[in-house]
Amino acid sequence: MEEKPNPTRMELLKIKARIKLARKGHKLLKQKRDALIMEFFKILGQARDLRGQLNQELEEGYRYLAMASFSHTIFDLDNMARMVRAEYGLDVKEKNVMGVKIPKIRVEMKEFKSYPIFMSSAKVDKSVEHFRNALKLVLQLAETETAIKRIIKEIEKTKRRVNALEFVVLPRLEEQEREIRMRLEEMERDMFVSLKVIKRRLEKEAAF
Repeated sequence: MEEKPNPTRMELLKIKARIKLARKGHKLLKQKRDALIMEFFKILGQARDLRGQLNQELEEGYRYLAMASFSHTIFDLDNMARMVRAEYGLDVKEKNVMGVKIPKIRVEMKEFKSYPIFMSSAKVDKSVEHFRNALKLVLQLAETETAIKRIIKEIEKTKRRVNALEFVVLPRLEEQEREIRMRLEEMERDMFVSLKVIKRRLEKEAAF
């Protein structure tokens, strides 16, 4: 059972200060929630664009590979694929968005080894180029999808805190404030009545 607050002026001032602080916190958390939702939709749009680009690069890569199969045997294409070696450098940093750490991945190709020119054709080269682009997009997509998951988690956490303040903490504090005010008003009325009684008694005694 919740302990009732003491009906004193000091306690009333404390409750009012807590209400003010809770309202300020509620406002700030709502602003944070709204900013996170905006960031979520922004990154979601980026993820959709990246997925579209990735699908396009893969489609083009397979299209050129299919065309290359008309002038190269499967054995030749398999040999060329085995000769392709790419070494990438990843620079992973984090940026802070409203308290959420979001990864930022920068991809840099350090070394690329390919098949001899005499084995290849323009169709094979274009296919390799599109698949290389697709790999970079996969890494960028992983970055955005990780960011989306973290932002969703933080939005849910912030929403719970907003709701707790709005529907639990503030109503309880406001009820305590009303109760203290009522008790103080009641005590003041009782004190006023008592003073009137004492005054009348003193007036009667003075008359004798």
